[in-house]
Formats: sequence, C-alpha cells, structure tokens
Amino acid sequence: MTANEAFEIHDAMRQYGITGTVTPADPEDPEGAWVVVGADGRDVTAHVLARVSAMDRTRPGRGFVVAR
Repeated sequence: MTANEAFEIHDAMRQYGITGTVTPADPEDPEGAWVVVGADGRDVTAHVLARVSAMDRTRPGRGFVVAR
C-alpha cells in the first residue's frame, strides 16, 4: 500500500480498535510500499485490510433509530 493508503488504514485501525503498527516496508524509502506489522513482528497487512473492509461494510449508515 502507498503512504497515503497507510495513513487511511491507520485511522481505520484506531477507529475499529485493530492492533498493529503501520510502517514502511523499507525504512530507507518512506515513499515506497507500507505494511502493517503485528506485535510479534509478522506482516499482517492482508489480515488488517480484510478486517477494515469488513468493518466498513457493517458500519451503520446515517439515520435515526426510533423505539416503539
């Protein structure tokens, strides 16, 4: 993912309580690809992207809930 996508994913991770660290794949090239790294140091980018996508689909739209 690009740097701009990484910042968007980081925001979504914070919003949904998903753990992980968003970091450049190559620390020498922050304009290159970015990955999400888990607490154990493994690349969990695909897992996090899938969770964010699933959460975005289940997020309620605007509106009101009226109890009867």
